[in-house]
Amino acid sequence: MVAITLPDGSVRQFDGPVTGLDVAADIGPGLAKAALAVRIDGEMKDLATTIDHDANLAIVTAKDPDALDLLRHDCAHVLAEAVQELYPGTQVTIGPTIENGFYYDFA
Repeated sequence: MVAITLPDGSVRQFDGPVTGLDVAADIGPGLAKAALAVRIDGEMKDLATTIDHDANLAIVTAKDPDALDLLRHDCAHVLAEAVQELYPGTQVTIGPTIENGFYYDFA
């Protein structure tokens, strides 16, 4: 059994490994639809990450303070993929999020 402890202190038991999306759906379909990512024991992970041990879990939605940073991070990766497709041979170097957005350096 896998015990998932939610931020409100409640515990949900599952018969075996689950994903963050499984937990969100177990709580409710609206939350599953709104979920962007999860924090497993404080570490941000995608919704498809398998949880096979007892863990603390928080579901990240657009209302979460980390949601904008998560979106910026994803946008940076989309930018990098687009540049590489448009300009084959472009070398991706670094692409962090910053206070007011994100950027990528290319070589």
